[in-house]
Amino acid sequence: MRSIQRLGNLSRHLFFAVIAVLMAFPFYWMVTSALKTNDEIWRSPPTLWPELPLWSNFAAAWNEAPFARYMGNSIFVATAIVLLQVVNSGMMAYALTHMKFRLKGLFAGVILFGYMVPSTAVYLPGYLVLSELHLLDSYAGLILSNCVSVFSIFLIRQAFLQVPHELVEAGEADGASHMRILWTLIMPITRSSFAVLALITFIDQYNNYFWPMLITKDPGLQLVSAGLRSFFVEGGAYGLKWPLIMAASAFTIAPLLLVFLLAQKTIMRSVNMTAGSNKG
Repeated sequence: MRSIQRLGNLSRHLFFAVIAVLMAFPFYWMVTSALKTNDEIWRSPPTLWPELPLWSNFAAAWNEAPFARYMGNSIFVATAIVLLQVVNSGMMAYALTHMKFRLKGLFAGVILFGYMVPSTAVYLPGYLVLSELHLLDSYAGLILSNCVSVFSIFLIRQAFLQVPHELVEAGEADGASHMRILWTLIMPITRSSFAVLALITFIDQYNNYFWPMLITKDPGLQLVSAGLRSFFVEGGAYGLKWPLIMAASAFTIAPLLLVFLLAQKTIMRSVNMTAGSNKG
C-alpha cells in the first residue's frame, strides 16, 4: 500500500515538474537568445546555449532606447492603479456584502452586467470623458481611467461572501465604524484575494498597450509595451536586431517576476492557513 502511495506521489511530482519546465522554457529561450548573435538565433538546428554568451547585448539594448523611462512609467502607473483598485473594490465589495440599503440586489446586478461588457466597447465614451476633463496625454488620465474595475469588485465580493456576517455585527457592537471593520477585520482574513487582485492588476496595467496608446501621444508617457513597439519598429530593430529585442523583452519583464514572487508568498501563506483551519 505504501509503495503504491509513493509511486502516486512520485508520478504527481514528475507531472508537475514537466509542466513547470514547459512553462519556464519560453523564458529560458528568451534569455539565451538575448546572449546569441543574430546568426545563432536563425541557425538550424537551434542551440540551447550560445557558443559565446554576449552579455553586452543587455547593455546595448538598454542604451538604444529610454527603457528606464518606459519601465518607470509602467511601474508608477500600475502601482497607483493597484492601490486605487484595492481601496475602491474593497469598499464596494463591503457595501455589496455586509451593508443593507435599498436596491442593493439591483446595484449588484448592474455591476455583474458591466463585467460582461467588453472593455473595447467603452473606449470611445472613455476617451470623450477624458477629453472633456482635459486629462488626455497625462498620468492622471492613465491612472484615473483605470482606477475602478468590475473584475476587481467581483473578485473581492466573492471573497467577502465567505466572511461570516456575525464578525461584522460583533465589530458594530463594539462601536467600530464600517471603515475600521473593513480594513482591520475583513481585509486581513481575505488578504490572499487582495494579493491576487494586486498581482493580476499590476500585470495587466504594466502590459497595457492599446488604451494608453489611444489617450497619450507624448513619448515621455509611453509605457513598456508601447516603448518596446517603438524600439522594434521605429528604431529599426525589427528583423535586424533579434538579440537586442530578446534582451529588451527579458529585462522589461523583471518587475513582473518580482511582483509575482512577492505576491506568491502572501497567497501561499494564506492558503496554508485556510487549509489548516479547515482541517481543525
